[in-house]
Amino acid sequence: MLFSCLEKEIRHRFVDVSQKAVNLDLFPASVGLRSQALKLKFVTPESRGVFLKPTLPFEEVLDMIDRRFTAQLPGPIIRRSHIGDSLSIIYSPFHVDKKLYDSVLNQPVSPDLPEDFDISGLPEWKQKRGLNFLSTLCPHCGWDLDGQQDSLVLNCRNCASVWRPIKDNFVKLNTAHLPEKADDLIYLPFWRIKGNISGVNLDSYADLVRLANLPKVIQTGMEKARFHFWALAFKVRPQNLLPLTRAITLSQPGEMFSPGVPSAPLHPVTLPLKEGVESLEMTVADLIRPKSRMAELLPGIQIEPKSFLLVYLPFHQKHHDLVQPKFNLSINRNMLAHARNI
Repeated sequence: MLFSCLEKEIRHRFVDVSQKAVNLDLFPASVGLRSQALKLKFVTPESRGVFLKPTLPFEEVLDMIDRRFTAQLPGPIIRRSHIGDSLSIIYSPFHVDKKLYDSVLNQPVSPDLPEDFDISGLPEWKQKRGLNFLSTLCPHCGWDLDGQQDSLVLNCRNCASVWRPIKDNFVKLNTAHLPEKADDLIYLPFWRIKGNISGVNLDSYADLVRLANLPKVIQTGMEKARFHFWALAFKVRPQNLLPLTRAITLSQPGEMFSPGVPSAPLHPVTLPLKEGVESLEMTVADLIRPKSRMAELLPGIQIEPKSFLLVYLPFHQKHHDLVQPKFNLSINRNMLAHARNI
């Protein structure tokens, strides 16, 4: 999801594209819709063929994509964020027979090659290992870990812990939940992030009231209440992300949380902490009222995340929506289900 902050508004769009990763004019710039429409297989050490080594840095490729999708935006871009990005290296097959051929279509993609052209002279990448697996047993108590297919974390129902896979091990996450009793509950995950903010005062709830120009009278207790960023830990569409993030951040849930995970059904964590941190600048931009202040404030704002907590909040499952009445949040169930395919 690409978010671009202009002088008085934030534009968003969903981006799913491929870009050539080798600096060779012989190959097409993109594989088009193939990466979305054709069946893909993992590269293993047994995979046949010469696999070229990527030579263009991802940052350079990302900058090219950004320029393509933001060229028509009105006015200068003050800040830009990529949220929920997933990077994959996809190899598309080609073969040489006097010309370079697309092996899927069996059609040439270049004029006659030079006589001295030698594919073996290009930098090659070797896959040295295949897929590796982790035993999904709780490192703390040895119980089976639970998690849905797209979940980025696994939870243990026995010791109420949550674990994130990193390389060849599981790392325990700091987690908490808001206790509630009802038969129709499902818990949605959120990242609560504490950070150092420069360029704008945003240390307390009173600072939030001033920044967002909320219709509230600032009282003594608001100056003492610490401000926390809140970010979604689950996927939604770009047009829904900032409104939901703004709503939960303005609510500033401050009730007494219980450690661990609840026994009720859990929605999977599908947006990692890194993406929650990536969304912080856009969250601040969306909080600013009036919007005419964005161009003045945003260039000087810097956010340094310091600590985080994965918090599960209870939602009541209605016919069409998931509702959290205490924080005035409502999420369409179909939208949430379809967003898991992003």
